[in-house]
Amino acid sequence: MIEFTLLRLAVLFYLLATIAALAGLVVRRELPRRLMPGLLFLGLVMHAASIGLHSVNVGFLAVTTFAEALSFLALLMVALFLAVQLRRPLLALGAVVSPLAFGLALGADAIYQGARPLPPALQSVWLPVHVGLAFLGDAIFALAFSASLLYLVQERRLKAHRGGRMLRGLPSLETLDRLNYTLLVWGLVLLTLGIVSGIVWAHSAWGSPWSRDPKLIFSLATWAIYVVLLQGRLSAGWRGRWAAQLTIAGFAVIVLSLVGINVLELGNHGTF
Repeated sequence: MIEFTLLRLAVLFYLLATIAALAGLVVRRELPRRLMPGLLFLGLVMHAASIGLHSVNVGFLAVTTFAEALSFLALLMVALFLAVQLRRPLLALGAVVSPLAFGLALGADAIYQGARPLPPALQSVWLPVHVGLAFLGDAIFALAFSASLLYLVQERRLKAHRGGRMLRGLPSLETLDRLNYTLLVWGLVLLTLGIVSGIVWAHSAWGSPWSRDPKLIFSLATWAIYVVLLQGRLSAGWRGRWAAQLTIAGFAVIVLSLVGINVLELGNHGTF
């Protein structure tokens, strides 16, 4: 079907964007630096069209299977990165985001096994609201993870007194730390709204707020990690490596939740 052709075109553009970003870091030429955002944008357009057509075909926002969730997360991650890129071009961040988007979209295409019918209780306006908020939060945390990964790489290279072309292409530690903080704040806001909307929707659909649902437990664990991190930054001056490592730990919980719940079909989120 055409939506899968569009998804594969998006995968191709994400791969080309990855090559352009890495080439821009290594050779430090303007052409690949300018190509990377354009290639990602073309991939984004193809990807959005694919998800849109697929959602029209199934009759609701197509996010109920593991493959669809991976695809939707990749789409939002690219869209948010391009929004950040408009304000402050960060080629190095694109060198992490592009392969992540490529891997997620490729994985979505490889494991897709067909649409899953939505139970009548979940056929609600809360579906796009809750899913949109939750996945936007996850996508922002994915960018924070990318910035934190770059921070650790940059710090290690600086401490080892290693020069080289790639080092000169990486943002400063201060820039990465500041970006990490901004992303964490927005991600936590959206995660909180996602949890609240999920509880409200669950109460409306099932009469209970998923008190024992594994997804809610993972979400609250992630929320707690990022709350502690932001509180530590504000009150105890946590910055740098410690903040980057906690950011990565929080995103690891998100990945564990996404993979574990969908693959093992745990709780209500895994049995849509």
